[in-house]
Amino acid sequence: MFYRRDRQERRGSKRCQRRRLDHITESIIGAAIAVHRVLGPGLLESAYEACLAFELTERGLKIEQQKPLPVICREVELDCAYRLDLLVEESVIVEIKSVERLAPIHLAQLLSYLKLSGCKVGLLMNFNVKILKDGIRRVVNNFPDSPRSLRSQR
Repeated sequence: MFYRRDRQERRGSKRCQRRRLDHITESIIGAAIAVHRVLGPGLLESAYEACLAFELTERGLKIEQQKPLPVICREVELDCAYRLDLLVEESVIVEIKSVERLAPIHLAQLLSYLKLSGCKVGLLMNFNVKILKDGIRRVVNNFPDSPRSLRSQR
């Protein structure tokens, strides 16, 4: 009986974490769309980063810009010059691009950041598109993100 209740509590905790992350990513996407409507495509990544950081702060979200991301090697923390464009609510990494098209290396970069940081969710956003929705990728690291994986936990 205890084991079953413990499993249910963990499942409930994962659902709660998932809802929280979903809410944060929805807020980030909404803010990014607002920024893109004002600025449009064609600017530097730094301009989109500054404007998105401002918009997220205005919406009451805690953000960190250009947060250093150390690499741990044999229990030693090394600064290898990795920087997260934005870390929102200490939970979601936002990697901003302004390129003709997202490439596999951009996805690999975000996945590496997720693994190094321990964060579960990241957003890869390419602002150099006509409709921002077409430039957004939600990336999940070791976290149930599909209805299928949620069903398997029941």
